[in-house]
Amino acid sequence: QVQLVESGGGLVQAGGSLRLSCAASGSIFSINAMGWYRQAPGKQRELVAAIPSGGSTNYADSVKGRFTISRDNAKNTVYLEMNSLKSEDTAVYFCNAQGLRRVSVGLTSFDSWGQGTQVTVSS
Repeated sequence: QVQLVESGGGLVQAGGSLRLSCAASGSIFSINAMGWYRQAPGKQRELVAAIPSGGSTNYADSVKGRFTISRDNAKNTVYLEMNSLKSEDTAVYFCNAQGLRRVSVGLTSFDSWGQGTQVTVSS
């Protein structure tokens, strides 16, 4: 199994910054894509930013220019630097990772989610 543990959420004033981290652990062979999603009350979960293993990053239009996603492959960790936060960024933020993990007979794919971390931006 692959576990994802997020950290870094909290309460911040509008215009402030937060940095989220998500560390993956377990029987990981390789991680392809990692990403951050968020879900606000009464809304569907949406992609915030994604970063594949070797390609370009992808951002939701609403966060372009304010958020930056990065990853440390040696640590199996993905980060989300959030600047110029707005009240509409308030949500539970979830980390996602997809890749291959080791099993007794070889490798199998995984698509894992973290438990979520609350980000609240006060106006």
